[in-house]
Amino acid sequence: MAFPAMAIVLLLLLLPFADAETPWQLCGTRGNYTAGSDYQSNLNQLSAALPRNASSSTTLFATGTAGTVPDMVYALALCRGDINASACNDCVATGFQDAQQLCAFGKDASVYYDSCLLRFSNTNFIANTDNDVSLILMNTKNFTESADSMRLMLFTLLNATAQDAAKSSRRFTTARLDISSLPTMYCVVQCTPDLTAGECAACLQDFPELTLSFLDGRQGGRLMGVRCNMRYEIYPFYQGDPTLRIISLALAVPAMNRTSPETPVTVFPHPPAGAPPPPAIIPAGPAQEQRGRKSKLWSIGIAVPLLAILLCSITFLWVRRRKKGNVSLQLQDKAAEENALVWRIEEKSSEFTLFDLSQILQATENFSKGNRLGQGGFGPVYKGQLSDGQEIAVKRLASHSGQGFTEFRNEVELIAKLQHTNLVRLVGCCIEGEEKILVYEYMPNKSLDFFIFDENQSSSLNWSKRRVIIEGIAQGLLYLHKHSRLRVVHRDLKASNILLDQDMNPKISDFGLARIFGSNDTEGNTKRVVGTYGYMSPEYASEGIYSVKSDVFSFGVLLLEILSGKRNSSSHQFGDFLNLLGYTWHLWEEGRCLELVEAPISKEMHAAEARRYINIALMCVQENADDRPTMSDVVAALNSESVVLPEPKHPAYFNLRVSKAMESATVVECCSLNDVTITQDPEGR
Repeated sequence: MAFPAMAIVLLLLLLPFADAETPWQLCGTRGNYTAGSDYQSNLNQLSAALPRNASSSTTLFATGTAGTVPDMVYALALCRGDINASACNDCVATGFQDAQQLCAFGKDASVYYDSCLLRFSNTNFIANTDNDVSLILMNTKNFTESADSMRLMLFTLLNATAQDAAKSSRRFTTARLDISSLPTMYCVVQCTPDLTAGECAACLQDFPELTLSFLDGRQGGRLMGVRCNMRYEIYPFYQGDPTLRIISLALAVPAMNRTSPETPVTVFPHPPAGAPPPPAIIPAGPAQEQRGRKSKLWSIGIAVPLLAILLCSITFLWVRRRKKGNVSLQLQDKAAEENALVWRIEEKSSEFTLFDLSQILQATENFSKGNRLGQGGFGPVYKGQLSDGQEIAVKRLASHSGQGFTEFRNEVELIAKLQHTNLVRLVGCCIEGEEKILVYEYMPNKSLDFFIFDENQSSSLNWSKRRVIIEGIAQGLLYLHKHSRLRVVHRDLKASNILLDQDMNPKISDFGLARIFGSNDTEGNTKRVVGTYGYMSPEYASEGIYSVKSDVFSFGVLLLEILSGKRNSSSHQFGDFLNLLGYTWHLWEEGRCLELVEAPISKEMHAAEARRYINIALMCVQENADDRPTMSDVVAALNSESVVLPEPKHPAYFNLRVSKAMESATVVECCSLNDVTITQDPEGR
């Protein structure tokens, strides 16, 4: 599967580079194992065998399994094709140690280094070819040369290297691009060698475009996934001579002030080891002129088709990027957009503040580690205190994040206009240099998921408090859908986006993915889905159709989670059923729905009240959007027992089951990303 497709299914991160010894890790959401368990024993077996198996393989690649379901562990290790066996063994062994430390007791973990990558999981990800754990890393330095020139050369380098890697028997290629008057660039592209040439090419097909979109102007960058990866730099970072050399004596870009034609790019695939550099250009004497003319004709015969192919590729890329919103042009125009945004902010009410960076630094003690509250998809969040004593939460966007700025702009222009007791209040923002900062009111009791999914914390939320939280969330959504100046669909309602104030009152947060509707619109459509799997309605997840009924579906999932204390995607808690929706429907049909309610609150609820709340939740998660109630109907049903509730129809995803004997990665992964926010193209196009 192509890289962007998987970016829609998993969290895409934009991060600065780390030191060579520092691992980049992604910790999965498939549960934890306990110390001394069978799962840990199986993991230890793989940690002893896989480094040796990978380093002894001619392709420096190995997969392995240990144990039996449900404690079976699957693992994959891949070392960069230019390192030696000893370095490969050490890198993979270190990967197991770091993964178990950085993702403590996590059943699913991935770690990436300069020299190798490792993933292990309790699901059979080895059986598919998806590039299903993905990172984008960028160098913090920019090219100083012409942006157009570097884009063209970078595209040429990545396109040629990717094609060569797919054709290589090891699915691995190192490359060097030499350009007159421009920096020499080095590149490595690699797929796991168990992929066919076609599968490798499919995995890599969008790497050049993604690089130009997200790494535009950077002196180095990486696209990292389990099945395929790429890295380029302006210095040699791999060992040995390149297997692919791309040489140009002059820049292959037409120049308006030149009368002589440019020398086109020439590709030399797989030169022999130690091949001499291209011969210097020597002035031709009388005896050499005829040979020189023949050589020129021969060069033109090769160069013209190559140049034509290159220009066609660039034209295709340009057209395709135009259709996809032209991310790189958006980034170039970001400075002008930021100035316009500041101007619009200054027009807002006096309740919204445009902070100076010095005020934010003072409030957060220079973004000290002690004030750090957590990490979001677009950057860290810090606690702070303004000079007047007001406590704030500061969301600092990661530098150079094009998508982050889109979310930033969306949230500033949207939530600043919304005022409701059950919506988190945006106090202000800061736009200064590379810093893009959102300032919220501080919520001392964290988020709802901290309480309802933790056995040690859930007891502090009795039924009375949970009922207030449920009703508050419903009132906040009703305001967004009907009573605000704007008509807003949140699109990412989930437990972690419900913040709790000092009195445990709920406040809906994170409006970076929200969409505004016109007064006559009932639904919208997007080619790229954003939101969180596990909370997404079926019509939105499969067809990109979103409406207020999408939020209603998410509310229904959230209501069931509050009642049960279980995540929708925690399949191991629901017997044969893959998710909470299927399990709830099964209990409802058998007249045992009261078994769903979490033990600490079951004694506080009347049976009729519990059935009523479960009935409302099941109405919200019905498969057909037209069958779901509006939030007006939901609020009325929550506040009045006299409202007669119809019998719900079956929910979406209710008939998915997990086979105890054969638990496949395809089934488990489809609904196991309950905490993964999908943020590809926040504009929803």
